[in-house]
Amino acid sequence: MASRPTNPHDDPSTSDEIWENGPVYLASNKPLARLVARPAREFLRVEAAGSLLLLAAAAVALLWANSPWAASYDSLWHTHLTLDVGPLHLDESLQHWVNDALMVIFFFVVGLEIKYELVNGDLRDPRTAALPIVAAIGGMAVPAGLYLALNPPGSDGGAGWGIPMATDIAFAVGVLGILGRRIPSAARLFLLTLAIVDDIGAILVIAIFYTADLSLAWLAIALVLLGAMVVARLLRVWSVVVYAVLGVGVWFALLESGVHATLAGVAIGLLAPAGPLLKEELARGHARAALRDNHLDPDELARLRFLLKESVSVVERLQSALHPVSSYVVLPIFALANAGVELGAIGKVFSEPVGLGIVLGLVAGKPIGIFVASFLAVRVGLGKLPDQTGWSMVLGLGAVGGIGFTVSLFIAGLSFPGAELLTEEAKIAILLASLVAAVVGVVLLLVATRGHEPHDDEQSEPEPEPEE
Repeated sequence: MASRPTNPHDDPSTSDEIWENGPVYLASNKPLARLVARPAREFLRVEAAGSLLLLAAAAVALLWANSPWAASYDSLWHTHLTLDVGPLHLDESLQHWVNDALMVIFFFVVGLEIKYELVNGDLRDPRTAALPIVAAIGGMAVPAGLYLALNPPGSDGGAGWGIPMATDIAFAVGVLGILGRRIPSAARLFLLTLAIVDDIGAILVIAIFYTADLSLAWLAIALVLLGAMVVARLLRVWSVVVYAVLGVGVWFALLESGVHATLAGVAIGLLAPAGPLLKEELARGHARAALRDNHLDPDELARLRFLLKESVSVVERLQSALHPVSSYVVLPIFALANAGVELGAIGKVFSEPVGLGIVLGLVAGKPIGIFVASFLAVRVGLGKLPDQTGWSMVLGLGAVGGIGFTVSLFIAGLSFPGAELLTEEAKIAILLASLVAAVVGVVLLLVATRGHEPHDDEQSEPEPEPEE
């Protein structure tokens, strides 16, 4: 029989008492932590949680904009906020602050995801990445072509061809999360890689085709500041403050240059180191040496904290820290600020070329483009279908790719400056088309996986043998 612990810190009852009273509130047995905080944390860990919050914010915006209090919605988002700091003077509406400043965080996270995939993920291996890259190109080209067939260049709606090209990663992943283990992991990876390539395409489209009057002087300043960030990395400058100050400078310079300011987030994300700056073995060795005497002094603690932190890449650390902020704060606020459109003109979606082009592009163009491009790529030997994935599932994944929402709304806001009616029509079409694409995608994927066993990579793991 084991003897009772003599150290009070090892006494289970003492440990229970510590957790009941803190010090980490979420881990305590207090009623709010047990009944509210921990369930909320678990909800936010669910894949579809960000999509549900985004959908809820869009629903609130729609209800608000079509209620007796619609004037207050318009008044709120058109309230002007002025920032005066020395030579820095900005006077923008609240909606513009959300779209031009807050959305930098979202595009920064997108830049981090692209950098991680290029260095450590599927985009690193050309053979694995070939099929989703080709599929993404087809999924951008066909919707844009369908839109331009109805809205030729030079027409009132011609500038909106970029709207149906986008895929909303959050909603697409959320839909697959709702379907659960029906979708094999290889198919999920195919859609995620496709959506990331789609994001790269959307970023290039915004940078090249949706740039207002270009100021080369301010663009040069932005490039110089980005170069300073590269030099700071080479000189092994560790201070976050230095990069934050340079990052704000890049954002302001791009804002003044005419290039959309949110692209500053993408550029800075792509510059972040995707590999650890220190070897993990170094931190482990120092930890063993520091703990050998069962005592930690403040200097050892500071060194350990630094070594452990830098054993994980900057990209992974920033993704972990900012992904929840992007998913649960930035995108819902963006949806609240941009999805509030009056639905009285919903009939025009199917009678006017702008709305019809967006609906056809997202609902039909996306799955057709992704399916045909994938089929041709496989036939010519550029790639092969993901494991446990058939052509019917590819068609379903292509339909899910037609959920444009966030980036489509973003491009719609850039497409028709000064033409509010066209912008409203485009937003209604995006919301409607994204909803239809989600429903069609779910139905096609349910049909494609009917009669199949649920896919679970973990279920094949051997069960632990009973201890003797």
